[in-house]
Amino acid sequence: MTPLSHPAASGPASTRRHDLDWLRIIAFGLLIFYHVGMFFVPWDWHVKSTQANDGPVYAMLLLNPWRLALLFFISGVAIRYLSDKLGAGRFALDRTGRLLPVIVFGMLVVVMPQTWAQLRQAGVIEEGLLAFWPRYILGWEIGGIEVPTWNHLWYVVYLFVYCLILAPFVPLMRGLCDGNVTRMLQVLNRPVTGLLLLALIPVLPFWAYRIFLEPHFPTTHNLVWDWANHAHRLTILLIGYAVAKNEVFWRAADRILVPALICCALYAAALWWGLGRPEADWEGQAWLSWIFRLGRILYAWLAILALIGLARRYLNGDGPVRRYLTEAIFPYYILHQTITVLTGYWIAPLGLNVWVEFAILAGVTAAGCVAGYEIIRRIPPLRPVMGLKWRSTPAR
Repeated sequence: MTPLSHPAASGPASTRRHDLDWLRIIAFGLLIFYHVGMFFVPWDWHVKSTQANDGPVYAMLLLNPWRLALLFFISGVAIRYLSDKLGAGRFALDRTGRLLPVIVFGMLVVVMPQTWAQLRQAGVIEEGLLAFWPRYILGWEIGGIEVPTWNHLWYVVYLFVYCLILAPFVPLMRGLCDGNVTRMLQVLNRPVTGLLLLALIPVLPFWAYRIFLEPHFPTTHNLVWDWANHAHRLTILLIGYAVAKNEVFWRAADRILVPALICCALYAAALWWGLGRPEADWEGQAWLSWIFRLGRILYAWLAILALIGLARRYLNGDGPVRRYLTEAIFPYYILHQTITVLTGYWIAPLGLNVWVEFAILAGVTAAGCVAGYEIIRRIPPLRPVMGLKWRSTPAR
């Protein structure tokens, strides 16, 4: 969706950031399977298994804090490179041309079956999919759901809005990052102090959002009333933008890898302990709940740093798989939840074993994404509405 490259040491030519390509692929891939997991946990979602249980909750809670933050961080890095290449005006036009068709087509066509399946499983509607479609587009509200809706495509909507907001400030932001931010980040060269600052300073605004914003603005994915979520997502995006071309930051991420992994393992152990405690044990211990809430934010940032360090060490190579998935993963993301929701809706009444349900849901979702991309990339009118360029270009 966006270029991830850095200046080569030999001159103005650019080299692809393969490590960030792989991180983006992994982040989207985990998001896809996270949504598969949402069918099985007892949390509110579009459709549910009749055997939903607490079994997958631990894994979901370990993934949840950083899965989207990582995507917005990488988006911030990509915005820096692309806006430097295009300039403010062309950057805004480019993002409009690449993201707006995805949003419109996604809301009117791709997401519609999700709403249909959700309302059918809830017993709100009885009509078939095609009969429901005009009502979905023109109905404004059906069964308590505002339609048309963007569901999982809220990431694309928010990213598009952030790009348009930031575009006029591109020259200012570039100057600040190349000047003041670069000088400030020199502190990361210090052996111990630098790593402590890298681990803690970026977390401070997110702690403030958790304490002061989230109690008043719970996440809704309503663009005009989602202020805590906006604060979180825009801040991590700006951090990605600020450090994109700062080699001091990337070297510090290499150095903090082992401490970050240790801290993440400690959080995972604490979470396992906390989930094993009866609910009665938490009554009257608000301080302990707050430790977990704030620790969750620190864990999310350290997990991102650890993933950056791992990718720089082990995922910096190129090959046909990387080139293929770099283009394919965004259409996979656009398609996946509709495939998951429809498949879940159809298998839920069958009374299958939960592991059989999981195998079917994961397999059909993965196969559907691959098949959908292979079809879409061969039909020129479908390419731009699924996040691809009008014409296929050789992957770099």
